[in-house]
Amino acid sequence: MTTSAPATAPPVAGAVSPWWSRLAAVEVVLGSAAVVLDLAIPSLVLLALAGLSLGVRRQGLGSLGLVRPTRRHLVVGTAAFAVTWSLFQLAVTMPVANHLSGHRQDMGVFADVEGDLGLLVVLVVLSWTLAAVVEELAFRGFLLTRLQDALGHGRTGLLLAVVVSSVLFGVLHSEQGLVGIVIVALDAVAFCALRLHYGTLWASVLAHGFNNTLGLVTFFFVGPVYGLW
Repeated sequence: MTTSAPATAPPVAGAVSPWWSRLAAVEVVLGSAAVVLDLAIPSLVLLALAGLSLGVRRQGLGSLGLVRPTRRHLVVGTAAFAVTWSLFQLAVTMPVANHLSGHRQDMGVFADVEGDLGLLVVLVVLSWTLAAVVEELAFRGFLLTRLQDALGHGRTGLLLAVVVSSVLFGVLHSEQGLVGIVIVALDAVAFCALRLHYGTLWASVLAHGFNNTLGLVTFFFVGPVYGLW
């Protein structure tokens, strides 16, 4: 007598069958390979994998966290967080990383933004679409969820899922150098915390967009900033 795999994934997040866990592990490996090997645009590759994954499971984007917020003042809260986090990065993590490594985060890709209003507008639009929406859906939505499916939904599984997805997000920005990888990975941890705290992916999308916008506007007025000391 043979048994077939279930047609749909279990509706309860903590009740993942071994079959779905193994499939999630395969998806994580494929997604990780796309990031490490820098295949095409890795975030879009992850988004394509997410689409296939949801199709196999017969689930919607809500299963990846893209659900209506239930907490009030989400926009104000995430905007305030973005400002606070940006100041913390400038005052603490960026200078410490710079001094310990002897290198600075490579911001050369944004050098032309200074004084160029047209380029600023283009990059802000991209930061809210390709960065905030696509990257959050790819990493804090698809990858974080599948890592939990593969590793378990307990505290240890969640911690590992946050760490692995955040490191991969840092690697995605390897053009910013080793310091850039570390700084962006810490950003990813913060975005994971917001996504989990608010119970919706929209929280990390908003924080990501606000954070990038603050950085781009700063580049427009004064050029790249590598820390406050």
